[in-house]
Formats: sequence, C-alpha cells, structure tokens
Amino acid sequence: MTEGLFDAPGADTGSDEFTAGSAGNGADHFAPLAVRMRPRSLDEVVGQQHLLGAGSPLRRLIEGSGAASVLLFGPPGTGKTTLASLISHATGRRFEALSALSAGVKEVRAVIDLARRRLLHGEQTVLFIDEVHRFSKTQQDALLAAVENRIVLLVGATTENPSFSVVSPLLSRSLVLQLQSLSEDDIRTVLRRAVEDSRGLAGEYTVTDAALDHIIRVAGGDARRALTALEASAESSLDGTVDVDLVEASVDKAAVRYDRAGDQHYDVISAFIKSLRGSDVDAALHYLARMITAGEDPRFIARRLMIQASEEVGMADPSALQTAVAAAQVVQLVGLPEAQLALAQATIHIATAPKSGGVVKAIGAAMSDIGKGKAGAVPPHLRDGHYSGAAALGNAQGYRYPHDHPDGVLAQQYPPDELVGTDYYVPTDHGYEREIGPRVTKLRKIVRGR
Repeated sequence: MTEGLFDAPGADTGSDEFTAGSAGNGADHFAPLAVRMRPRSLDEVVGQQHLLGAGSPLRRLIEGSGAASVLLFGPPGTGKTTLASLISHATGRRFEALSALSAGVKEVRAVIDLARRRLLHGEQTVLFIDEVHRFSKTQQDALLAAVENRIVLLVGATTENPSFSVVSPLLSRSLVLQLQSLSEDDIRTVLRRAVEDSRGLAGEYTVTDAALDHIIRVAGGDARRALTALEASAESSLDGTVDVDLVEASVDKAAVRYDRAGDQHYDVISAFIKSLRGSDVDAALHYLARMITAGEDPRFIARRLMIQASEEVGMADPSALQTAVAAAQVVQLVGLPEAQLALAQATIHIATAPKSGGVVKAIGAAMSDIGKGKAGAVPPHLRDGHYSGAAALGNAQGYRYPHDHPDGVLAQQYPPDELVGTDYYVPTDHGYEREIGPRVTKLRKIVRGR
C-alpha cells in the first residue's frame, strides 16, 4: 500500500500522467510544473466533458454521491490520475492507493480488510489502483468480492483497453469510462493557465504564440508532456522570453502515441492495415513511420506487409508479394535504420496497387467446405502410384499427363466427386486479374470438358 500518495506534496508515482501528489493547494514550489498545475477542483479540469456532464456517473463520484466502481481508460496525460485525485476528496470517504507496479495480493487484501473495518463505522473507502492493467489475474480476482459488495469503491487507471487487460468479472462490476486525448484548444488552455497562474510561471515569462503552437504539436494531446515542455523551455530562457527556437532546442521530438505492448499497438496496426486496404498511401506511410519511431519490431511490420500483399492485393498485382518478401529479407539481412526504406517501398507498392480480395475469398470458401465435411476421396487416377501394389488397387490408373497435350491442359477430373464444378476463385476486373479472369474461365471449360 502506498501511504499518502495523494497527500504528500510533489510526490511522484512515476506513472505516465500527472503525479497525484498535489490535488490540494499545497503543491511544493519546487515540484514539477505538471504537479503544481494539477486541477484542485472539477471546475479546473480541462477536457473530458463527455464524461463530466450534470448527473453523469463520474461527476457524481467526484462530488461524493456516486457508488459505482470505475475504470478510467485513456492515453497518458488526459487526466485519469487527476480525476482519481479529485475523487479522493469526496465527502465522507477514506482514500487508499496502490500501484500495480509494486503491490501484490497481500497488499490488496490488507486494504480490503482495512476498508471492511472502516465500513463498520460508516466510512467508505475509495481504492485507487494506478496502472491496473499490470495487475495479474490473481490480483484482480482478489478484488472481486470487495468490489461487488462495495466494501471498496474501486477507481482504476489504465492506458490499456480494459477489454484486453482486465478480467471479465471485474469489468462487469465496474463502469468503463474512456478518456480522450485533449484537443489543441484544451492544451492551449492548460498552457496559458500555467503561464499566468501563481502555481505555475506566475506571469514571469512571455511565451510567444508560435512557441505555444509548437508545444501543442509536440504534446500530441498529452497535458503532462505539454507542461513538461513548457517548463523545460522556460528554464532555458535567459531573458524571460520563450520563443519557438527555444522550444525546439528544449524538446527534440514529438510525442508518439503508441505502445508496443498495449491497446495503441493494436489501434495503430489496425489503422495501417486499413489504410493499405483503402489505397491511402499517405496515411499508410504515416502509420508506418509511427510504428518505426515508437520502436516497433520491424519483423512484425514486415510480416504484416507480406500478409497484406496477398490479403488486399492478391492476384491483382502478384509482384506486391514479391516486394513484401524482399522487404522482409532486407529487415533480416540489413536491419534498421536502412530497412525502413524497404518497408516504405513495400508499403507504397501495396497501398497503390490494384486491390482484390479474390485470394482471401477463394481460400475462405475452400476452408469452409472442408469444415462442412466436403472432403471426399481423392479420385483414383490422381492417387500415388509409386509403390508396389498401387496398380492393383486402381491407383494412378488412367491419369493423363497435361504436358503430353499441345496446349499443356486437358480434360480431367481433379476434385473429389462432390466438389466437381465448384468455383472457389472468382477473379475481379482489377489490375492483372483483368487478364487472368478470362483465362480462368477458359481453363475451367477445358479441364471440366465443357
């Protein structure tokens, strides 16, 4: 149990968001700017208005009248810990905090026992768990009875989609509230308040509009990152002026909203795949750059590109798969940073190629028939004849060798009896399939003896 997490001025939990140490008025002057500027009341909260409307579960919880446990899910710097801090001051509640990075089942049970004793005296306990997605299944299971019986009111904060990281029984007992990245106007409001407020820079610095615009771009919707950038820039100022050159010198790269192991990983790769499918080459390159910058394993990207070459392009441009395989080989043999060029080349090829789902539909239809039991006996003339006694069984008898025919193709039954005449592959009129479509029709007529 982390005692005093929300009471010690300037205490830092080490999470990706504002530290929870200064929700009240006593923020340490030497604490980070993001800590000093933590909202002290609901009126100071910027953004998340979709969750804070009159009568909403979250507002009632913050005002002390709500009774439902909640999981606050959203990107870093959107106010999850801030909202939990405000809940800690709700009337008539005691507050306990655990960090999933350090607490075990023993600590969870200790808090529950303490909350149970308090409940006998009419005191309700709010249990805040930061990084709740890092709790193991056993740790989460230890919370179930206490949450269900309202021995504790759980407030969990997570940057991960709870559907992937929180056990189903705990999900069903909690409200899942998704916080959104702050808008540019929201970040601007946060920054201007920090420039003027006595808890912040107290009007001692002049920050140009261009500098604010650059910090907003760097922040990527993360209030803590924006305030950290502002503080770093102000500390570098020699004359009390913060301009865009000073900000650029203080902050060397933009925030990348991505987590290799979490929900953002799935969101970004999903967007990458859909951009390739939708032929938006520029969006596809954006998501590729985002993954590379965030440190995604280039082998993972290469595997996705090989899959997409067949799944989205297929026979409309068979060379797309060759390009994707070549890019994977470059990743294996050369590595980053040079391999990013090959990954970009494959991305551009796939995004701009004609599209066909014919390959996916063809194998899908064939697999579906197999699943329905349509897997009859192989025709005798196609069976293996390379062993003694095969001929006596009738195997390989009557097989016609296509290369003996001038056209290299002849009439002959290949599928099992119950699948004769079944068409799995349906070419489109996109790209190369415009050429092979008529050929497929002609081949079927010859092979099937029509």
